[in-house]
Amino acid sequence: MSADVWDAAWRTRALPELAARHWDLIVIGGGISGAGILQAAAQRGWTCLLLEQRDFAWGTSSRSSKMVHGGLRYIATGQFGLTRDAVRERQRLLTEAPGLVDRLGFLMPHYRGRFPGPVAFGGLLTLYDALAGRRDHRYYPRQQLSCLAPNLKGDDLIGATHFSDAVTDDARLVLRVLGEARAEGGQALNGIKVTALRRKDGRVVGLEAQDRESGQRHTFHARAVAQATGAWSDRLRQHEGPARIRPLRGSHLLLPRWRLPVAQAVSFMHAEDRRLVFVFPWEGATVVGTTDLDHHESLDQEARITVEETAYLLAACAQQFPDAHIGIWDVLSTWAGVRPVISKGKPGTKPSDETREHALWIEPGCVTLAGGKLTTFHLLALDVLKACARFVDRTVHGQDAPVFRAFPLPPMPTLSCALQRRLVGRHGRSLPQLLAVMAQVGSERVADTDTLWAELAWAAQGEMVLHLDDLLLRRTRLGLLLADGGLAQLPRMRALCQSRLGWDDVRWAREEHDYLTLWQNCHGVPGMSHVARHGDASSRAGGGHVNQLKEGAP
Repeated sequence: MSADVWDAAWRTRALPELAARHWDLIVIGGGISGAGILQAAAQRGWTCLLLEQRDFAWGTSSRSSKMVHGGLRYIATGQFGLTRDAVRERQRLLTEAPGLVDRLGFLMPHYRGRFPGPVAFGGLLTLYDALAGRRDHRYYPRQQLSCLAPNLKGDDLIGATHFSDAVTDDARLVLRVLGEARAEGGQALNGIKVTALRRKDGRVVGLEAQDRESGQRHTFHARAVAQATGAWSDRLRQHEGPARIRPLRGSHLLLPRWRLPVAQAVSFMHAEDRRLVFVFPWEGATVVGTTDLDHHESLDQEARITVEETAYLLAACAQQFPDAHIGIWDVLSTWAGVRPVISKGKPGTKPSDETREHALWIEPGCVTLAGGKLTTFHLLALDVLKACARFVDRTVHGQDAPVFRAFPLPPMPTLSCALQRRLVGRHGRSLPQLLAVMAQVGSERVADTDTLWAELAWAAQGEMVLHLDDLLLRRTRLGLLLADGGLAQLPRMRALCQSRLGWDDVRWAREEHDYLTLWQNCHGVPGMSHVARHGDASSRAGGGHVNQLKEGAP
């Protein structure tokens, strides 16, 4: 089967053949952890297949805070090993995937009499830099901040410390890793829900799954199964006692950049609970996040921000940027992700006090990965592969093989250096196919985003899009970056993408309805309908938005 063909029609043809094969390894879960395991296995010559119940990066891996960081706060809790590994993996990704993972400056303002002070924070960063192997922080007194961060709250401000980490498009990172895996012979399918593990003589030998698109059931055979299902990790494995995964929700607001322009991330302690929150630039917009709360809703439903979380994040804007007067009408979109955190099992433990370390739960023929961080996905994959190796009579050596191998770049003389860098980083080995589409549709950007119409067209025809939300929320991020989920652009999107997706008019109408309903429920501001958003322009100015949210919007 050609690695270049990867769409819904190929999926329909290939599924029976893939189900009939006997695999060294089947990976369950299409987030960054599952993609990393598939890539590491394929790179080492294992026959391997990934199955994802919804869409690639559908869960936490498209709803994170977008940061590839070393976990500065974990030093304070003594997790030095986690921080060391993370800063080294951060550097790996910056080196191997420029244009997809890019350095981002952070600014921590210091206020008189408040934690953290510049001396204590500088000491923490000195240790952070030592683990990273490079000095990368500097203190700026207040007088030098007028150009660096002119919108900061000025009362009692004494200065700020600048350091750096990195930022990414998390969903595109997953697609890029899957592309590397497929180039090495791995296979990946979305829309396949694993319903049970198959066991023989006490050992996992495969699994049962259902195609969510057709309803057909299939049996898969494997010498080893790796579960990388995040918050769903307790569902299929055999275990005794209470579940050990504690699902924690982190929610975010996305604002137009012009409403709250920041040149780097600004991190500060929220006045309400002293938690660290961030305001940072991403994809031409500004992100405000994140919360950290127990998620009690069903994991089978899309996570969504609550009225209380929205008020909390707006209060953070008012606290740190009081002159901006950010309110609910300024919010472009929202997202909420569920972190699969391993619980300490101690009653009363705050969500932010739970460890971000990972764990492996092993039974014969099956390894389940729990916990972990986006930044260290490659190290987690190697741990899983080493645990699976005994079941497939293989060994796994070393950690130095690149995640993203070098590949020949096609000529791009008409594109700016910045655009070339972005396209190489985000599309990797699919770049020649994308450029062929660009030759047909041009290099125009979608509205005021950095996304090209050609990227949308290529995703529709070559990146396994099964539903419209796959295209607009994960293959591209237009559903987050455009007002009302891109409602005004849907006619042009239809003209460009419908034939490439192979959908008739009835199918497109159904997909559009489902997508807009999903967007309103899970990515809009809670309690605010499209009509309400555009029907009262007088409410846009001034304050009162936080109080309105706390009381509950109608």
